[in-house]
Amino acid sequence: MLKKSGWAVWGAALFLAWNLLLLFLWSRPAPPSSSSSSSSSRLTAEVIRLAQDAENELERQKELLRQIQRYRGLWGQRRGVPVTPKPASPPVTEAAGPVLPVLVLACDRSTVRRCLDKLLRYRPSAQRFPVIVSQDCGHAETARVIASYGDAVAHIRQPDLGDIAVPPEHRKFQGYYKIARHYRWALGQVFRTFRYRAAIVVEDDLEVAPDFFEYFQAAFPLLLADRSLWCVSAWNDNGKEQMVDVGQAELLYRTDFFPGLGWLLLDELWDELEPKWPPAFWDDWMRQPEQRRGRACVRPEVSRTMTFGRKGVSHGQFFDQYLKFIKLNDRFVPFTQLDLSYLKKEEYERRFLAEVYAAPEVRVEELRGGRRREPGPVRLQYRGRDAFKAMAKALGLMDDLKSGVPRAGYRGIVSFVYRGRRVFLAPPSDWDGYDPSWS
Repeated sequence: MLKKSGWAVWGAALFLAWNLLLLFLWSRPAPPSSSSSSSSSRLTAEVIRLAQDAENELERQKELLRQIQRYRGLWGQRRGVPVTPKPASPPVTEAAGPVLPVLVLACDRSTVRRCLDKLLRYRPSAQRFPVIVSQDCGHAETARVIASYGDAVAHIRQPDLGDIAVPPEHRKFQGYYKIARHYRWALGQVFRTFRYRAAIVVEDDLEVAPDFFEYFQAAFPLLLADRSLWCVSAWNDNGKEQMVDVGQAELLYRTDFFPGLGWLLLDELWDELEPKWPPAFWDDWMRQPEQRRGRACVRPEVSRTMTFGRKGVSHGQFFDQYLKFIKLNDRFVPFTQLDLSYLKKEEYERRFLAEVYAAPEVRVEELRGGRRREPGPVRLQYRGRDAFKAMAKALGLMDDLKSGVPRAGYRGIVSFVYRGRRVFLAPPSDWDGYDPSWS
């Protein structure tokens, strides 16, 4: 309706300007022949004046349309009506680059401002990276913060805010059920209603790095081309400052562990996941073999997101021990100018596995005691779940496993830095797959 009324106003303005010009020309008396030159000059001047008047009128009408659009958004928010952002053109055909919307999942944190400020500061193009904030919970202060950004973001609202019937033993997990419901609705809006080809998903307690958009823009073609990948993540679970090489901020890995916390997916993955989307604990569900199906994600050496949300449904689980120490990259890496083909499955495994198993094997005691002086990477070998957990805990890694997969691991291998040295915590070279009972 708004689009039709906009065209009507523009058409009326053009019609009026054109008819004024014709009326002037038709009603003007013929000039004497002796003054034809000066009359021609006056006619030209009059035509220019009328054209300028018409142009000014068109500008006034355009400004009126912009005001109507702004106030429409505010009226809709006050009435609780979701405001629908205009769908973008299909991203793959964009000459300037893919259109990758950023979906921000929000609830009752007014500190979403910190997330949005960084997203808007660093995004290189509003057209190519539209920001859609999907709000659950109905929290008024958070809604006011989001509305304060005006047209810079699209604000949509989860319509179903009621409690969910859960098993009695899960009563304390009601929040996890609501989060899963919100994710399903919001991703459905992005892929079904707005019909985007892909989306970057973040939550309201994440702060992004200066090259956040550059990273995803560069990785998007890789995700399209390599069917053994199913996501690109901005997060390194073991990305504490002392455990990463900040001098190699351009370094990327494949990982069998779904990291989340700022991730890119394609619409075809949502086609696959939506029909079986879980009622709760959606991220751990993503880590199950039935969903992963042998596919990997791309993740960085140095995280492109960090979380500042200690308070949440998890009650700060892992935050004080790990999450608040994650190093956020502060150096812009021009990923779109780099060759990322080394991340394709066959080439990556050939290079990465050769590097890992060529590294000399050491014991944890040697590594912690600093008794290995030779330069270069080293390898710690584990056999069995308990050995992995003991080594990981001793070295400050996250030691939990999901369906047998270690955080940030690829083929069971976790790469990190310990006291300035590259270390690979790895299973034997004859590794034959994950054991889902390791949980």
